[in-house]
Amino acid sequence: MIAITLPKLSHYVTDGKVTHLYKEEGDHVREGDLLLEIETIKATTDVEASGTGTLVRILVQEGETVACETLLAEIEA
Repeated sequence: MIAITLPKLSHYVTDGKVTHLYKEEGDHVREGDLLLEIETIKATTDVEASGTGTLVRILVQEGETVACETLLAEIEA
């Protein structure tokens, strides 16, 4: 299982708001595919798939704010 987490982008950024989901559960993804968009106090950034497989679980929804290093999704390789 490949875990997708909200990266710690800087010392000042402690959380981020999910502003867009690019994929849905069950979608096949490849390493580098965009999974979701996160807005922080510093910038808006995309979170990419860190491996290839099936997106089996999305744990956050659009509009949700989560802490850095929170599990966002899982990919089954």
